[in-house]
Amino acid sequence: MNDLVESKEHLIRYFETGAKPRSEWRVGSEYEKIAVSARDGRALPFSGPGGVEEILGRLVERYGYEPEDEHGRIVALRGERAAITVEPGGQIELSGEQCDNIHCAHREFSRHIEELINVADELGVVLLGLGMQPISRINEIELLPKARYHIMYPYMARKGRLGQRMMKQTAGVQSNLDYGDEADAMRKLRISTGIVPLLYAMFANSPLSDGSLNGYRDYAEYALDVPMYFLIRGHDYIDLTKPPGITFRQYMERGWGRERATTDDWTAHLTTLFIEVRLKKYIEVRTADSQPPALMLSLPALLKGVLYENDCLEAAWDIVKGWSYPERIGLIDAACKFGLNARAGRVSFRDLALELLLIAIEGLARQHALNDRGEDESIYLLRLLDQVRNGHTQASLIIDRWKGRWNYEVSRLVEGTSYQAEAYP
Repeated sequence: MNDLVESKEHLIRYFETGAKPRSEWRVGSEYEKIAVSARDGRALPFSGPGGVEEILGRLVERYGYEPEDEHGRIVALRGERAAITVEPGGQIELSGEQCDNIHCAHREFSRHIEELINVADELGVVLLGLGMQPISRINEIELLPKARYHIMYPYMARKGRLGQRMMKQTAGVQSNLDYGDEADAMRKLRISTGIVPLLYAMFANSPLSDGSLNGYRDYAEYALDVPMYFLIRGHDYIDLTKPPGITFRQYMERGWGRERATTDDWTAHLTTLFIEVRLKKYIEVRTADSQPPALMLSLPALLKGVLYENDCLEAAWDIVKGWSYPERIGLIDAACKFGLNARAGRVSFRDLALELLLIAIEGLARQHALNDRGEDESIYLLRLLDQVRNGHTQASLIIDRWKGRWNYEVSRLVEGTSYQAEAYP
């Protein structure tokens, strides 16, 4: 029922209706994937033969999905319990069902990937286990023909050039988790937000764009080109939103009147960017880059282990509670630059991430949700655990291979990061 909103209380009730008893807590996951031509690694068009729309059409014919169209174009599919949607640059997303446990999500994701690869192989298409389109530039990527994106896309251009990169080139993993009441929602929101720097570091997987190493993990670069809202001087706010506006990069280069960029200005600017953890009728954690298939369930498994056990919640908070808000923003910047090599004071992110993973594994062991082989959900964290112990992220591994045995060759990059190269267990 679409009620009118007449007061703040209406908005608060929206969140209250999302509260559920513990017995009804579920985990929902959303997985975006980069689709490219197997021939040259370039982004798949949405339209035309061999494009994303043809993939959707074949999934309808072969597996019984219900197509959703807009102005005569298939832009999404509905399954029995899950949906397949398409992001602005043709990234193919599985919006998964609300699962009791990660084993359920594993079965769903495995089935989805098998179906998708079967169709993609026939069309000379490859899915990449990367968080960013590595070759095609944004003007080479077709914009999905949905009305909302044709409103958003030009607006992004006016507000900073990397907003369009985000829409067309990036892919991520998102997890949605339930809460019991307002206090539980606030605690989970606070702790999920608190561990964001560690999530950025652990799941970094976007080292290449426009055909070469980008030298950065994208977040800070994005922030530089976002228009600023204000400067804070004492207790006064200087409004920067009036035309022509100014990005932080421009502010650094030429200042604003007599004002010059400071670290406090940067800290304030970062607080005005998109939110990594959102509250809806569930907690939505949206910080992780898309991963190779064997790591796709790592984010929901980690969050379920941490957020659905009270002791584990508190243990995770103990890791990050000493960071002030400005420090946390700075640590996000450090995570984007340096991954697990970033440091919080004297402690490396590698050590903090390892501690967080061990907390999650304990939480999943306590929850004792077993698969047919008698394994609990911690099996979906073992590869990530090994990777973190060795100080690696997917981004650092890919950089090493790109400079090493792949010898800067796109064909080797495509082959080495394709879903076909790493079958999902």
